[in-house]
Amino acid sequence: MIQEVAPFLRVKRLSEKAILPSRGSPLSAGYDLSSAVETKVPARGKALVPTDLSIAVPEGTYARIAPRSGLAWKHSIDVGAGVVDADYRGPIGVILFNHSDVDFEVTAGDRIAQLIIEQIVTPEVAEVDDLDSTARGSGGVWIYWCLRT
Repeated sequence: MIQEVAPFLRVKRLSEKAILPSRGSPLSAGYDLSSAVETKVPARGKALVPTDLSIAVPEGTYARIAPRSGLAWKHSIDVGAGVVDADYRGPIGVILFNHSDVDFEVTAGDRIAQLIIEQIVTPEVAEVDDLDSTARGSGGVWIYWCLRT
């Protein structure tokens, strides 16, 4: 059996404080992202936390910045706006949302999020007059929400 070799996730450190992404175990889906600075995420607020890294993901993929389960469970910390396109070469910042009633302190070097590399399909957009029918049809939460607003 021929096994495909994974292409490289290319990473550039933008400062001496930057920590290269790493996986916690061989089967971890995500690479830990660490803060390059000390900062505070205010209670019920948000903060943009720099990693001082730039990346280049393999062709046909994008990077998704996802929450760490421990931070979410223990401190109510979530991540927002986490898509890094394959052609983006700027610094990676992590938007942290604090859903708790107390400030959350971030120390330089803290693992604040995880970077997950996902394959992507980008089909051409085709406008049509009708869509094929399915057993489900148009039922679901989305239509309920639309009818209420």
